[in-house]
Parts: sequence; structure tokens; C-alpha cells
Amino acid sequence: MASFTTIFYSLLGGVLPALLWLWFWLREDRKRPEPRGRIATTFVFGMLAVILVLPIERIIFSWLGPNINAEILVLWAITEEVLKFLAAYFVAIRSRDADEPVDFIIYMVTAALGFSALENSFFLANSVSGGLISQSIISGNMRFLGATLLHIVTSATVGAFMAISFYKGRQTKKLALGAGIMFAIALHTIFNFFIINLGARVFFVFGTVWLFIIALILLFEKIKTIDPKN
Repeated sequence: MASFTTIFYSLLGGVLPALLWLWFWLREDRKRPEPRGRIATTFVFGMLAVILVLPIERIIFSWLGPNINAEILVLWAITEEVLKFLAAYFVAIRSRDADEPVDFIIYMVTAALGFSALENSFFLANSVSGGLISQSIISGNMRFLGATLLHIVTSATVGAFMAISFYKGRQTKKLALGAGIMFAIALHTIFNFFIINLGARVFFVFGTVWLFIIALILLFEKIKTIDPKN
């Protein structure tokens, strides 16, 4: 069993970067901020989603392994994106607090950051438990730059599709949600594929994800101006 020190430093390294990102996104919604309790609960449920994802992904790998192939990557992406969405949906998206378009992005990103926080903590725990502190720092920074950004991009994409269809009919909303999740799964799969196959060119992939982050920030500002009459 992991020691208290291992658990503490792993959680610290996994949760703190996620909270910094959460602070950034919440600042983007200062006009009508979401209830702190709802945000906190969504974050925690995002973390709990990891506990469901890991055994499912192990089962997928045991069925389709021993090598990671395209089919495994797709199924892993589906598992993570669907469970992140469900975490946000059951806690926040279907609540009365989600009452304007940008709220969908905020709650989806919050669930994604909770997911990333615990996922990163598990990765860091392996290094911390082995006494590899410097490796833990490097690993944490890499995941802060890569995996955390990926979860933000994919979940925010789902939220953006939902936000754009906020004032549309029920059928349009369903189609937008389906399209958003499919697009997120595709992005997630492509990212993981290139991370595995590019090797030293991994920073090219991270740079591309940063471009997506910038695009999402610009889109977020655009969604703030959506007029229900249009």
C-alpha cells in the first residue's frame, strides 16, 4: 500500500495544476459565475470518473492487447470522453445552474480537470513511490502541458457544441451533443496516436494542442455574445 507521503505528493502534483487551470477558466466567466458548490462537486465527480475508467481500459487492453493499436486507442478515448461528459451532466449540466451557453463549457472543463487531476496523481505516484522525485517533477510538467490540455480541449469542445445549440430545438441539441462527443473522441484518439508514435517530436503535438486551447478561448468569448433572438 502506498505511504501517506506518496499519496500526499502525488495528489499535490496532480491536483494543484488542475486547480490553476480551473481558476483560469472560472475567471473567464466572472459576469455570472457558477455556484462554488456546484463547481466543486463537478470537479470531484470528474475525479471519480477516473476510478471507473481505469478498470474499463484494463479490460479493453486485456481483450485487444498485448500491443496498443488503433482500436484500443479509440475505445479508450470513447470511455474517457463519455464518462467525463456523464460526470458533468449528472452533477451540473442538467441542473438549473446551467442556464446560459458558456455554462456548458465551464462545467465540462471542470469535470475534465477533476479527471485530469486524479489521472495525473496516479501517474506521479509510481515515480514518487520509487523515490524518483526529479522524474516526478518532469512527468508532472509533461502531463500538465500535454494530457491536461488534451482533456481541456476535448471536453471544452463538447461544451462548445452544446453551447452553440443552447437556444435551438431539442433535436438540434441532441445532434450537436453527438457531434461534439464524436469530435472529442477523434481528437483524443489522434493525440494519443501521435504521442505514442512521434517520440522526440512530442512537443509538436503539445504545440498543436496549445493552438486548440487558444482557439477555444476565442470561441468562449464568441459564445458569450450569443443572442437568444438569433
